[in-house]
Amino acid sequence: MKSVLVVVGDATAGSAVDAAIAVARRFGSHLVGLHAVTTEYAVVFGGEMGFSISSEVDRTLEREAQERRDQARRLFREKMAAANVPLVPAAAPGTGPTAEWREEDGRQNAVTGSLGRVFDLIVVEQPTKLASLAEATLEDALFESGRLVLMVPAGAPPVFGERICIAWNGSTETARTVALSMPFLLRAREVKVVSVESGFVPGPAGAELAANLARHGINVSSKHVQTKNPPGETMLAEAQAVGADLMVKGAYTQSRLRQMIFGGATRHIINEAKIPVLMAH
Repeated sequence: MKSVLVVVGDATAGSAVDAAIAVARRFGSHLVGLHAVTTEYAVVFGGEMGFSISSEVDRTLEREAQERRDQARRLFREKMAAANVPLVPAAAPGTGPTAEWREEDGRQNAVTGSLGRVFDLIVVEQPTKLASLAEATLEDALFESGRLVLMVPAGAPPVFGERICIAWNGSTETARTVALSMPFLLRAREVKVVSVESGFVPGPAGAELAANLARHGINVSSKHVQTKNPPGETMLAEAQAVGADLMVKGAYTQSRLRQMIFGGATRHIINEAKIPVLMAH
């Protein structure tokens, strides 16, 4: 986890930045704060062709974008200063934690999904509503980057990763997430592998995963839950019961569209988690 990308859309990204700083401290990482600058145009009816660009509305959109950019930049720099993390554009390997600020042109979600491919970890905010830019950013980070993603709820604890709950369902997506999360698992004081009967796909049992993790020297145990409650709800309840401060969850074992329409464990955890969640697809 030597390179961490944290998406800073505006002044609401404080918890995500705090989490990124915590990761950078733990692993000696270089932390890049990303703000994507989007050029928006307002199209209104009128003119010879039936529509036109509204210069007045366009100036308003540009002003609002500039305000968000200034808020994001100020938040990032203030957080780095408070944490004594130096801003170093091209940090030498092994000198972390260090940080730099980066602004790119384009939609935040598309830029995150593309640029994130060269980072060890992408840190994003938890979406607070459906069909939002935050949700699109999380999903592009998952589906386009091929990297591990840390989703951070507002007000998440500043220290996390001591007690980790793995939401195991036997799937390829969760197996990949566990593999990418090994740096966190190796540093945890306690790891709990939780599986839910109603949310399991054909694959190895949680006890088998726990046995393999134990061979790495990880303090790990497993639990299989038989319940009629939804698996996502059960996973969050089990994580709370063991005092977990971080969850590891494979994202979208079912299709994204199916989960948007019918719901699913990933969708429930994205909406309801109160602790940071490590995810990959």
